[in-house]
This record gives sequence, C-alpha cells and structure tokens, in this order.
Amino acid sequence: MSKRNISEILGQDADYLLSHKSKTIAKDQLHLPGPDMVDRVFAQSNRNPQVLRNLEALFGKGRLANTGFLSILPIDQGIEHSAGASFAKNPIYFDPENIVKLAFEGGCNAVATTYGVLAMMSRKYAHKIPFVVKINHNELLTYPNKADQIMFGTVEDAWNLGAAAVGATIYFGSENSSRQIIEVAQAFTRAHELGMATILWCYTRNSAFKKDGKDYHVSADLTGQANHLGVTIQADIIKQKLAENNGGYKALNTGGSTYGKLDEKIYTELTSDHPIDLCRYQVANCYMGRAGLINSGGESKGASDLADAVRTAVINKRAGGMGLISGRKAFQKPLKDGIEILNAIQDVYLDKSIDIA
Repeated sequence: MSKRNISEILGQDADYLLSHKSKTIAKDQLHLPGPDMVDRVFAQSNRNPQVLRNLEALFGKGRLANTGFLSILPIDQGIEHSAGASFAKNPIYFDPENIVKLAFEGGCNAVATTYGVLAMMSRKYAHKIPFVVKINHNELLTYPNKADQIMFGTVEDAWNLGAAAVGATIYFGSENSSRQIIEVAQAFTRAHELGMATILWCYTRNSAFKKDGKDYHVSADLTGQANHLGVTIQADIIKQKLAENNGGYKALNTGGSTYGKLDEKIYTELTSDHPIDLCRYQVANCYMGRAGLINSGGESKGASDLADAVRTAVINKRAGGMGLISGRKAFQKPLKDGIEILNAIQDVYLDKSIDIA
C-alpha cells in the first residue's frame, strides 16, 4: 500500500495526521524503533541472552521482520469478553488452530492468546511463529461481574510450551491493582530468568475515571502513568489503548479531593490535543521509547474497521510507537478480510515516507 492509498483511507484526516509536526517532546529525545532495537536498547539492560534471543525472534518474524516494529494478533477475548460474544460473528475461532493460522497467514510478528490455545497448538506451531502466552485474565462468570485479573497458570507452563514471551494485564487504579502489580512483577521476573520477553497490558480501571460525561480511562496523563508503572516492573513492551483525551488527574482533583500528583506542564508543554502528541506522551512514559509502545486496535465497528486500524497505526508510528496489537477488527471477519486489515496495518509501518512527527 502506498502513502497515496493510505491518504485515501484516512480521508479528511489525512493531512491532519500525515503532516503534523509535534512541538511537544522532541523526537530526537526518543529511542525510536529500528532494526537494531535489541542491540541498541535491550542489550544495555539486565535482560539475559535468552531474553535478547526471544526479543529478536519477535522482531524477526512476519511482514515487519527486522524493522523494529511489531504487528501482533491478540485473541484472548474468549475469556476477557466471553467466547460466545467474541466468536459468534465468526465461529471458526472456537478452534484454536484458526487463531494461530490468522496470525501466521496475516504476516504478524507473533500471536498472543491464552494458555489453552497455545498449549493445544504448541507442537505444530511454536517453531513457526512466536507465541505470547497471556498468563492472567478477567473471567466473566462470577455474578455480578467484577474487574479482577487472576492468574490462569504458571510462567513455567508458558516456557514449556515454547513461548517467546508472556503477557499480562494490570487494571491500574482498581481496588485489586496492588495485588496484580505484585503478582505480575513476580511473574515477569521469573519469565526473564527463563529467557522470555514480557508484554504488559497497562489498562486503567475505576468507575471514578468516568466523570462529567468524559471517559478518562483513555486520558494521556492516566494511561501515561500506567505505562510508567508497567516499565518499572520490567515490561519489555507496553500495550496501551490509544489516548483520546487528557486531564484525568485534573478532573479527579476537584471538590477538595486529592488524587495523584500533576504538573501543569503535562498539559501545556508535554502534550497538546493532537492525537499524535497524546500518544507521544504515552511513549515518553515508556522510558522515552526504550520499552516499546504498542497500541490496541479496539473493538470491531464494521465497515470502518480498516480505516480505523490505519488511523491508529499512523498515530502510533508518527508518535514514536512500536506497532499495533489488533484482534477483534481481524478475527470477527472472514479470514481474507481479517488478513487484509492486518496487512493494511503493517503497510503503514513499512511505508518509509510516514515518518516520526
């Protein structure tokens, strides 16, 4: 796909997104993705040679191989959103082999899904595409439903089935976040000891984050701080929802309440209201890009999915991010259409004319 085609897909947002020049955090302060990402960044860390090898495996597969960018297919919705609700639109994905096939045939760097899926397909596919085992989940059978990520297995299990990395979610801001931080930090330490890379879903979750009709779960300041907590427990890669607004701390510090800490420069100098600048603040909180930021693709909306996916990829790439991790937009469609969306995302990162803002 050419830049012209990407412009056509973006439509009226094309110039707004493709021509933007950021005046917030300077691009030369960022550690940008590139073919030498492992040698340039991770080899300077405490990660052992086995972790470096598995990071190279993640970066070395699929259509984005050896670019420093990542396109990962995540399908853990069978637990996180219930299997029936997730797979009703395309029941072939009740069969775990089709999950792995979509990632492989879609040119992804890796497939991220549950213990059960990857254990069932381990001997057939672990040597063909890197596995990312999601080690915790929020199950939806407890009544009433609650937001709590619980462990579904062990890091050793992930290693035994041939995983290159483990993934986990923390609901930062929830009443269970302290326990989740401890559990995931310990799991990530063990994963690194065994030689696997680590990916953290850094999600905010608290009903108080919705205030005056605005959802601050996707604010740059709150998601940025979640990212910063994530890299503190040694996540190699951060998965985060694309920032859509800002001012979460300010909204929650009203009426005499005190919540967190803020500096006005977060809003006046480090970000603007442009989506690329909001995303760049997320990247900055990932140690200025030393840990890669991959944004999630979000729910499937039907006809606009391809355009929405391309838009998110352009914002992430121009902000200094490392890629996209998009699932529902791909698997809730026929295989051919799902592959088309994954390839369109990858084309954004392969297009060298789409540069850092």
